[in-house]
Amino acid sequence: MRKAFTLIILFLFIFCYAGCEKKTRTGHMSTTPSDMKRRLLSSQSNDAAEGNTSSASNVITPFIPSSFELPINGSTGYAAVNLPIYETKSENANVIYTLWAGQAFTILNEEYEWWFIKVNNIQGWVMNILCMINIPDIIPSIINDNTNTYYSLFRSSGVNIPNVTGRALYQSKDYNVRLSKEEYITPVFYRMAGKIYAAQKAALAEGNSLVIYEAFRPAQPHNLVYGELLALSMTNPEVNKGLNTPPYSLQWFLLPAPFNHQRGTAVDVSLAKILDTETRLSGNYNYTNITRYLEYQMQCPMHELSIRAVVFKDIVSSVSETAWMNTTFADNVSNETKLLHKYMTNAKLSPLASEWWHFNDLENTRIATDRGVTGNYLISETVSVPPHQF
Repeated sequence: MRKAFTLIILFLFIFCYAGCEKKTRTGHMSTTPSDMKRRLLSSQSNDAAEGNTSSASNVITPFIPSSFELPINGSTGYAAVNLPIYETKSENANVIYTLWAGQAFTILNEEYEWWFIKVNNIQGWVMNILCMINIPDIIPSIINDNTNTYYSLFRSSGVNIPNVTGRALYQSKDYNVRLSKEEYITPVFYRMAGKIYAAQKAALAEGNSLVIYEAFRPAQPHNLVYGELLALSMTNPEVNKGLNTPPYSLQWFLLPAPFNHQRGTAVDVSLAKILDTETRLSGNYNYTNITRYLEYQMQCPMHELSIRAVVFKDIVSSVSETAWMNTTFADNVSNETKLLHKYMTNAKLSPLASEWWHFNDLENTRIATDRGVTGNYLISETVSVPPHQF
């Protein structure tokens, strides 16, 4: 009975939510990446008039490939939507294969906006604006601990969420040939990866490291968490109060998919003090691997969905890169939260007012939203190899 009730509640909310959402995705399946860029640039004035962001924030930053701890060659990439592979580096070239959304491929080379890739013994070119990349392949110093793949930490006001807390919500770990070990799969939009690396470099400089708990989250487990949380809030007064204490409400903690985790433009991250490291080898490249660390105690546990997790005293727009600068930290925000906040925001990642651990790349969120990225797929494999071992 509880399961049926939860499904009914979730269906009704998604139906209403979809009906209220702006219809901006018509014809996207046949839109090329370059068409999408032109449409975003031409819509600057409309978005600004709606008060979503400043017009300047809607300009797509000219793309310059980033340098990482390991070269991009040999890393695993993923198609965020169905993507054509071209025979040559041109959108006018012959399409030799179409990647399905979520499909993994090996990156062989990079030339600005283009990747030369291999999938199913097919080699060709894709535009990387709508691709994700596996973070451990290029920033192996970051600690990854995706608890939702083995023991979900989601709670609300300290109360377990039925069918969620303590369960594996999906599978996303694989033997990574490039790193010679089992490792979590951590996909993010490629153009977000450089920002994450900037935050990690700042942390490393002070003897710290990011701890990524989750990046891409498939739509199905995300909606499971949302439905169960919604049902729990209707029967448990303590949970309801923790989610709906003004100025915050349940929608600040969770909404049905697609949300930014499904788009590959959000990370849930904590911070740790590095205690010990080792130098490892991938191909001919050395990299730092953190072997011992102590995670800082933040203001509340990771994935505690309640007022305890809020960062700011006032709610601020979640689609503005700058609105958070005009408010102040909540009274319960710890110094460790502020330190994490500094690393991430200095790297041009935007905080979510209601969750200390959640940061968005809003520039790439606009790209993913415009192209209709929904995350209705599971990413469960890597096809990585050591750099230049092809």
